[in-house]
Amino acid sequence: MTTTHPPALSRSPLGRAYVEHLARSASPDDPTAAARESATLEPYQDRFMTGPAFLSETESRTVARDLRTVYDLLRALPERVFDGDLTALARAVGMDPRQTALITRGARTGSLVPLGRADLYHDGAGFRLLEFNVTSALGGFECADINRAMLAYPPLREFVRRHRLRYRDTLGCIVRTMYAECAATIPTDRPPVVAVVDTTENFSVVGSRLEALAEMLTGYGIEGIACHLGQFTYPHGRPTVAGRAVDVVLRYFLPEDLTDAAVAAQVEPLLVAVEQEKVGLLSRLDAELYGNKGTLAMLSDDRHRGLFDDDELACIDRILPWTRHVRPRGTDPEGAEVDLLAYARARQGELILKPTLLHGGNGVLAGWAVSGAEWQSRLDSAVGGPFVLQRRVQPAAEPFPDGAGGVQDLYLNWGVYLADRDVVDEDGYAGCLVRGSTDPGVGVVSMAGGARIGCTFHGG
Repeated sequence: MTTTHPPALSRSPLGRAYVEHLARSASPDDPTAAARESATLEPYQDRFMTGPAFLSETESRTVARDLRTVYDLLRALPERVFDGDLTALARAVGMDPRQTALITRGARTGSLVPLGRADLYHDGAGFRLLEFNVTSALGGFECADINRAMLAYPPLREFVRRHRLRYRDTLGCIVRTMYAECAATIPTDRPPVVAVVDTTENFSVVGSRLEALAEMLTGYGIEGIACHLGQFTYPHGRPTVAGRAVDVVLRYFLPEDLTDAAVAAQVEPLLVAVEQEKVGLLSRLDAELYGNKGTLAMLSDDRHRGLFDDDELACIDRILPWTRHVRPRGTDPEGAEVDLLAYARARQGELILKPTLLHGGNGVLAGWAVSGAEWQSRLDSAVGGPFVLQRRVQPAAEPFPDGAGGVQDLYLNWGVYLADRDVVDEDGYAGCLVRGSTDPGVGVVSMAGGARIGCTFHGG
């Protein structure tokens, strides 16, 4: 099985230095004790990694700069590829007419400030972008709490101090983004009322998480409410929950939710209120045009290379693995036109099939993890639909303490948060949540797949 860059073992100098530091400290304390005892982090409980991940100052700045370049290119796709037609972009990434109408309508009011989380693997040579969630519906908002809890472990606290490491307050960056994007509806004479909102169906599953987020917002001078769309009433056209008028809606519903006619009907009066500047919306619905796998395929597509300058192409080639919409014909990684289905069949172990609009690893199929018959069947079903093929990225091993005085290799999904440079210093880097697996052949490093969760400290 071939890969673009062979993985390198234990590529992190800071990670190696930390496990060597632990070997000398011989502390009897449990490094995850404070995290497991934290009420805020209760949903993760016994799923914490035994130590943090580390980024050098150069790494954090470089990956943030590359992600900002990718973000700017995604935002430019309507003009560069579709002559400014947002509807054409929405259709091209697989949105149905209802989704398209709501999402393109959302682009007509207010501003859209950069905010998102990129999921990346480091293959030993550099970071490679798997997905870019450009949205306000970001998991891992507690990641700075993991940093704070891990610092209760004396050996880590000493290591962080000695190497002058830091971490970013990701939720604080999200709050500052909200103030920038929704300035027109945020009062200056009292704390803003912010409703953290999902659909009625989703709220029955994730409501406790959204309630925790609403509670955390109080630490930033915000009156937070967690609710679902069905709880809104609109006296005088302004969304209200249990008699409390809302200044900003922090949106957690996603494009796939908008295919439901009942959800669309509940979103309609909210969009009217946004259009009338009676409430702010974070993030604006058209963020979902850019934060999907279909737009990454457009950046990767050889047909569009003439639309980008040399620096933009260098960034694309550096960070984005080969990604193509599933169509009868396309170009291979060398740029030659091929029968794309035949190419995918022949290189099953090197490819992964992904739906363009679903989230959380839903619908993702790793070619190396299934039979040839299943791979062929799923490819046939995906042709012409909202799916992409992406070249497999094999994550490099990262050294972590094993909890018993030794070292183990973990394979990480790096969830790097990006905010606007005017909102967050340091090139927009807004923190990093990591998920780690012990399986070097893992298809998707995710909590649902048994991964453990951890925080990141960076240099500078």
